[in-house]
Amino acid sequence: MHKTLRIALLAACALFAGQVFAAGAATAACEAKAVDKNGKPLAGAAKTSFMKKCESEAGGSCEAKAIDKNGKPLAGAAKTSFMKKCEADAAAAKK
Repeated sequence: MHKTLRIALLAACALFAGQVFAAGAATAACEAKAVDKNGKPLAGAAKTSFMKKCESEAGGSCEAKAIDKNGKPLAGAAKTSFMKKCEADAAAAKK
């Protein structure tokens, strides 16, 4: 029983860590692109607006992000859970 619980907990942690890393990478890429036409860094509302748009586009679709830590597509309950959370997060980010 404990072994199964450990494996499930490890899998959940790995999935969460992968999502955090992907989000961090998207944020860093968007930060680098957040410049105006004169090459100066954006600030304030312009930067906030740009970052929201950039991160939502960089994230792509939830279907494309539904992969495990080994790069294989998720299936079954894991995919269903991931898709539900991803779509809810995407809807919240658009608000």
